[in-house]
Amino acid sequence: MSGALHELSVAELATQLRAKKVSAIEAAQHFLARGKTHASLGVYLATNEDVTLAQARAADARIAAGDSAPLLGVPIAHKDIFVTKDFPSTAGSKMLEGYRSPFDATVVDRLAQAGAVTLGKLNCDEFAMGSSNENSAYAPVKNPWDTSRIPGGSSGGSAAAVAARLAPAATGTDTGGSIRQPASFCGITGIKPTYGRASRYGMIAFASSLDQAGPMARTAQDCALLLSAMCGPDPDRDSTSLDVPAEDFTRGLEASIEGLRIGVPKEFFGAGLSDDVRAAIDASLEQYVKLGAKLVDITLPRTELSIPVYYIIAPAEASSNLSRFDGVKFGHRAKQHGDLLDMYKKTRAEGFGDEVKRRIMIGTYVLSHGYYDAYYLQAQKIRRMIADDFQQAFKHCDLIAGPAAPMVAWKLDEKSDDPVANYLADIFTLPGSLAGLPGMSVPCGFGAGGMPVGLQLIGNYFKEGQLLNAAHRFQQTTDFHLRKPEGY
Repeated sequence: MSGALHELSVAELATQLRAKKVSAIEAAQHFLARGKTHASLGVYLATNEDVTLAQARAADARIAAGDSAPLLGVPIAHKDIFVTKDFPSTAGSKMLEGYRSPFDATVVDRLAQAGAVTLGKLNCDEFAMGSSNENSAYAPVKNPWDTSRIPGGSSGGSAAAVAARLAPAATGTDTGGSIRQPASFCGITGIKPTYGRASRYGMIAFASSLDQAGPMARTAQDCALLLSAMCGPDPDRDSTSLDVPAEDFTRGLEASIEGLRIGVPKEFFGAGLSDDVRAAIDASLEQYVKLGAKLVDITLPRTELSIPVYYIIAPAEASSNLSRFDGVKFGHRAKQHGDLLDMYKKTRAEGFGDEVKRRIMIGTYVLSHGYYDAYYLQAQKIRRMIADDFQQAFKHCDLIAGPAAPMVAWKLDEKSDDPVANYLADIFTLPGSLAGLPGMSVPCGFGAGGMPVGLQLIGNYFKEGQLLNAAHRFQQTTDFHLRKPEGY
């Protein structure tokens, strides 16, 4: 059985564990060994075999005692943006190299309570800033479908780990598309819930009004299992956590989608969309029609404004959040410095990468005296208008479908000298993030170079169950989510 463990979905592996056909120890050892075998992908930033096996032993003891928690004994890995007591937490930055948190993030804690076993911490763009995972201070992650290509970002380590079967599932974070875009590029399923559904406590902050945690796995059913454990109010530790009770997202997976109205925004199918991606999306929409859904033409007129709006708001919040990294209380400190101001300057110059510095500078500029009203305030007004566009659209449809990204994964270093080209890759994911809506990416085909294409589904607030249901029904009649890169 152990030889085929990595071929099992989270749901299948959980069933095997509960039936005692495999132990949590065996599962953990199997995936730890695979991580070592495929270390060249660069997905893991930290592992600790002793900690992982201790958690697995505790899971086996719970199973022996009759506990039937849904994720009991299932190995998962965490994006290195979540702080953890037992593993270093670096956010992919030299600024936090070797940092150990005194507590676990709420998402990490809740998954542990559900019985999940932590395999390690996964590589990501520095402070979650990027669309390619090339901004990690340690090494770029490679896409297992073609190791000369990027896996997407910022949750590229999470996406690549799941795609290469190095972990059954992983946590990610989505600020402007950082779950959906890498899920698309690596041929896996990932969902960003409604903003505030999952606690941000212990998530190293990038842009506080946008950051949201979510699961990444091979199937919608797996994502439903994970999301059920991750979500729920956290009022004592996260003021942005919504007072919406946790729910079992697996309950409605099998519901019929007969008559489901799927909105197709014309702005998502313009000149910037590559032909290979368009063909895969069109075919998947036709599949939904066969399943009984109805396609509805809609418009999201301010889609093109989402990029300038996002790249004003997100850097503004980043410049505030990252001001805490000054070399005084924790993290990197320059060894050679004069007075306090000199220490600040040298610490930040050494500790932050180019993209982080770029966004801090932009953010500080738009928040500065004389520019706040002209840039930041105007961006917030347009953000509200973008959210209103979605509410107008949802009067005519139940969910919205389109591409997760305008192209398949590009080559490593292809756009590293052109940050704007990287930013433009988020055109289809940014609007939903700015509106705080739930969204997901579902494998729906392959494009140029045999690279995966993801279908993006966007729901109205708190409609995660409906999204997961639509994705699950699609996956019951297609096999894109079952295909894996050669050699894994």
